[in-house]
Amino acid sequence: MSQLFQPLRLDSLELSNRIIIAPMCQYSAEDGSASGWHMMHLGHLALSGAGLLVTEATAVTPEGRISPRDLGLYSDDNEAALGRVVAAIRDYSPIPIAVQLAHAGRKASTHVPWEGGKQIAPNEPTGWKTVAPSPVPYLDEYDVPTALDGAGLDRIRDAFVKAAKRADRIGIDGIEIHGAHGYLLHEFLSPLSNRREDKYGGSLENRMRFPLEVFEAVRAAFPANKPVWIRVSASDWVDGGWDVESTVIFAKELEARGCAAVHVSSGGLSPLQKMPVEPNYQVPFARRIKAEVKMPVIAVGLITEAKQAEDIIANGDADAIALARAILYDPRWPWHAAAELGAQVVAPEQYWRSQPRNHADLFKIPQTA
Repeated sequence: MSQLFQPLRLDSLELSNRIIIAPMCQYSAEDGSASGWHMMHLGHLALSGAGLLVTEATAVTPEGRISPRDLGLYSDDNEAALGRVVAAIRDYSPIPIAVQLAHAGRKASTHVPWEGGKQIAPNEPTGWKTVAPSPVPYLDEYDVPTALDGAGLDRIRDAFVKAAKRADRIGIDGIEIHGAHGYLLHEFLSPLSNRREDKYGGSLENRMRFPLEVFEAVRAAFPANKPVWIRVSASDWVDGGWDVESTVIFAKELEARGCAAVHVSSGGLSPLQKMPVEPNYQVPFARRIKAEVKMPVIAVGLITEAKQAEDIIANGDADAIALARAILYDPRWPWHAAAELGAQVVAPEQYWRSQPRNHADLFKIPQTA
């Protein structure tokens, strides 16, 4: 029996299998609002048979967007637009939907990747002044970010809360807080980007303080019967930076505050990172954290094959796996994995007749159908 296709609970939210569609920025929003592209993109991924669909990084403030084309959940228009996408998915798919709430910090105000991805200066028409824990730019040639003062921290914490309430109103099932890839919360965690001398900088306890405050605020604002979890970078891949042992301590603190899971990625904070990108390269981080916490651990990063994913779960390295580029390349990856592993998967009734003859039990079709 496939372990990958066993159910998993994130607090009270039950997933039909352990395949999670990871957040993937699409850079196709309009003033933060989901567009027709999101209807198509998220709509067809919702038919994939995965256990959970997580939206792309969804900014809690306009200046928290990575690019001017990023998705947001900071206005009534944003809420209505994403709500239309969620409602359309609900009509045709039972997949649970989570939103990843994010603030890009010093890595905000950039061109979209296919336009080079470099920072847009604050004096350019589509750019803005970025904020960060400390006035340390991501690249030397970038504009120096404004160090957040107490009022700025309060404003961002409150923005996460407001976005969480908007997510609940449109029927989102769970929230993933983005604490990875060099964005704002990760910038607070890492000593490479956090040079503060107040209670939010210096010691590990102090550097964890603001991310933990954000988590607590979101957890308190979102219904208790819906899970809130976090995505982390387990290593900066730079000497003297954030590392897996610090991540273990952070994960324990989150678990004590009601965190439903930890999604373990890495990198993104420094252009000096030396990351050995290869299949399963982040799985050891997930394994290390899983040994120390009781909450589910999600592994991600160059997981592309069904047996590879199955082995990660079966070996106890993680409780679930997340797919990103692999499911963009093959939006029916869970179908094909289920066929290979002898499991079953949910498919829309409109597609039941596509079930291959040599996999006659692939789709979960009610006996009365």
